[in-house]
Amino acid sequence: MTQIHPTALVDPQAQIGSDVVIGPYAIVEGDVVIGDSTRIGPQVYIADGARIGKHCSIHKGAVVATMPQDLKFGGEKTLFEIGDRTVVREFCTLNRGTLAHGKSSIGSDCLLMAYAHVAHDCTVGDHVIMANGVQLGGHVTVEDWAIIGGMSPVHQFCTVGRHSMIGGGFRVIQDVPPYILASEEPLRFCGLNSVGLKRRGYSEETTLLLKRTYRLLYRSGLNVTQAVARIREQVPLIPEVVHVLTFIERSQRGILRGRER
Repeated sequence: MTQIHPTALVDPQAQIGSDVVIGPYAIVEGDVVIGDSTRIGPQVYIADGARIGKHCSIHKGAVVATMPQDLKFGGEKTLFEIGDRTVVREFCTLNRGTLAHGKSSIGSDCLLMAYAHVAHDCTVGDHVIMANGVQLGGHVTVEDWAIIGGMSPVHQFCTVGRHSMIGGGFRVIQDVPPYILASEEPLRFCGLNSVGLKRRGYSEETTLLLKRTYRLLYRSGLNVTQAVARIREQVPLIPEVVHVLTFIERSQRGILRGRER
């Protein structure tokens, strides 16, 4: 049974699923969809354009689908989508898209810790963890299972690869390839995310092939173009290796560097 606190302001046009709980002083505007069994905490603001999945939890003071902080935005109708079972902690700010992309989105089974920000036209995959105070600029892509440490800003148009882990407090100004650890200032490749891959069921063989791939990319003394050619020659092209190569080829801002030799 849906429960709406008497102090909450819920537009009658909003589509509210079954067993939803909306807490004190929350505001839900009319062009909103909230899935079954989702919990909306006190003083949450759900603006027009929000599309929230099932079994989500949005905590006190968070705002969802507010207008982009982009001077080009002209009031057009855009969206912010949240998948199922995602947790949005206190005071997160989630801005909907612009005409450039039409929406911002967060996938399923994500955790956004307190004060995280997702700007306009961002795409965040499934099982992503953004720790306290992570700030995504506009048009950022975060692939599945990535983890971004607390207080880390991510520059506009950057991509963070799947299963990567970024240390806390580091600026992300270039693309972070998949499956790696990144830290230091400026942000650098610091090895494969071996522990994370093991926890997620990747085989030892796959891990070794990814290590070979990144050894050629970052430790061979070759430039990126030469390293990619060498990887194609010397490393079996399992799906994970192909994803690394595709990621590099599609990079808009260039991939981050390795440690100085």
